[in-house]
Amino acid sequence: MADAQEGGRELGRFIRSLRSESRLSLRGLSALAGISNPYLSQIERGLRQPSAEILQQIARALHISAETLYVRAGILEERAGDLVVRIRSEPGLSEGQKEELIRLYEAFLAANQAGQPAVGEAQVGSGPS
Repeated sequence: MADAQEGGRELGRFIRSLRSESRLSLRGLSALAGISNPYLSQIERGLRQPSAEILQQIARALHISAETLYVRAGILEERAGDLVVRIRSEPGLSEGQKEELIRLYEAFLAANQAGQPAVGEAQVGSGPS
C-alpha cells in the first residue's frame, strides 16, 4: 500500500510540474480537463488515484500523450528503449525542445530503416580529396 501511495504522490507532483510549466492555474487545468477543481487538487497531492479516462483528459489538456501519464501512474509499463515516452515526460524540457528531440529521433530511425545516413551523421570517405 505504501508503494501505491508514493506512486500517487509522484504522479501528482509530475502533473503539478507540467501544469506549472504550462502556466496553468489549478482551476485552469481542471476546466480544460473537464474535471472538478477539488478532484484535481486531490490528484496533485497524491490523495486520489485517477482512472485511465481521467488521466487521458488531463494529458489532453496538458498537450502530452496519455501514455506518459499511464506510465507515471503504473497503468502501463514503460518499454525499454521507448525514448519518446521518456522525452515527453521530461519536465526539464520545454514543449518545443521535446518536439524537436522527437523529430530528430524519428528522422534517425527513418534514415536507418532506409539504409541512408541521417542528417548530421558523417559519411566515411566523403571528405574533400
